[in-house]
Amino acid sequence: MAKNLLFLTGKLAEKSLHKVLAEVQSNPKTTPFKYRIHQIGVSVAALMTPDLIARRLKETGDADKLILPGLCQGDLTQLEAQYGVPVERGPNDLKDLPQYFGHEGVVPDLSQYNVQIFAEIVDAPYLTVEGIVAKAQQYQAQGANVIDLGCLPAVPFPHLAETVKALKQLDFQVSVDSLNNDDLLTAGHAGADFLLSLTEKTLWIADEVASTPILIPAKPHSLPSLYRAIDACLKAGKPFIADAILDPIHFGLTDSIVRYQKLRKKYPDIKIMMGIGNLTELTDADTTGINALLFGIISELDINAVLATSVSQHAVNAILEADIARRMMHAAKLDSQLPRGYSNGLLGLHDRRPFTYSADEIKEIAALIKDPSFRIQVSEEGLHIYNRDGIHESVDPFALYPHLKVDDDASHAFYLGVELARAQIAWQLKKRYSQDQELDWGVSSQAQAKNATAKNSHREASIKEKAAKKNQE
Repeated sequence: MAKNLLFLTGKLAEKSLHKVLAEVQSNPKTTPFKYRIHQIGVSVAALMTPDLIARRLKETGDADKLILPGLCQGDLTQLEAQYGVPVERGPNDLKDLPQYFGHEGVVPDLSQYNVQIFAEIVDAPYLTVEGIVAKAQQYQAQGANVIDLGCLPAVPFPHLAETVKALKQLDFQVSVDSLNNDDLLTAGHAGADFLLSLTEKTLWIADEVASTPILIPAKPHSLPSLYRAIDACLKAGKPFIADAILDPIHFGLTDSIVRYQKLRKKYPDIKIMMGIGNLTELTDADTTGINALLFGIISELDINAVLATSVSQHAVNAILEADIARRMMHAAKLDSQLPRGYSNGLLGLHDRRPFTYSADEIKEIAALIKDPSFRIQVSEEGLHIYNRDGIHESVDPFALYPHLKVDDDASHAFYLGVELARAQIAWQLKKRYSQDQELDWGVSSQAQAKNATAKNSHREASIKEKAAKKNQE
């Protein structure tokens, strides 16, 4: 039986909402549903609050669900209690409703993944135990499953055992990466879960401790030596992870990817690790795209673990990006789909659908405005700012300033300057712009507390400023 949905909206969006919902219903992929639209009596749908809705919406009729604008803030549980039906927010922009419904609109499940992230603390010997724990907690919050302690050649790490024990007491999984056999033995005896990296020549260390070895070739690029180490572990029935070593660009990247493919083909059931820092750290390019491509390869090759680093300033979010990429690729693989529409986390500089309204549609909306407050929207043609006195368009905010008449209203002028600057950046980069909202930089965006007071503080300042001037006169 089709669901009965009740959509709440504002005056300006009512016409567009009818149009978009009609298009959604006509799509054969959409699960059938019935709907009603209730215009709540505010100009802008985003200004709705649960308290306002509770006062103005007397009943929901035969609705099975109440859908509010995505930007409506507040606790919705009081509305669910009052009306006795589920209440949820739709997308922030009503033009995204087609993706909200039907197959394309099903919210993807990104809770699963099959790649473990080893996050390396590369300067561990120089840090205190407390400093290492703090960084481990930071990496864990970003998605790391294992904290890797990087040992440095010829740099003493006297507190290695103490560090491993401290992390284990906090329930971290710990790996230790060292070229020094004594470091590896110390770490193993202290309780490290993994040791990076053993070769066929140092595999004896795995007999001395309970740690799982990460196997690498005894000589660079030597798959036969790696195969021998793998076969030895298989014969002994010991757990292990194999790493064919990913090389940087111009230093064997393509050949190293081929090595991983050969390794997986020869051993279809073993666990494999790929160290991705040689690309994310050693390439001057945004790491979001690098991680997306790497995890696509990792997904195709069924690689089970990555060693990730976050050292260079441009790779500051590399761990978090790896977490998003592994989940996105896993979901797409399960669905046998291209990795599109699963997450915007790796879309830092651009958006897939930056301009949801055309210039003509914006003009239609502008014609409905009856108050002096400015609205700002962006289309493919540029920036549009309008109120009851008319609409002005340009790609340059400075060209718009003479039309705004805010010379004697500093706080309002400041607000419009900030918003027009955001709008210009969005237009230039082909990003989505929504007035009073921070631009979305994907994984780089930090969650901001929703604070309606902060959004409207410029208006309060403007009122005070005008009142002060009037009193002086």
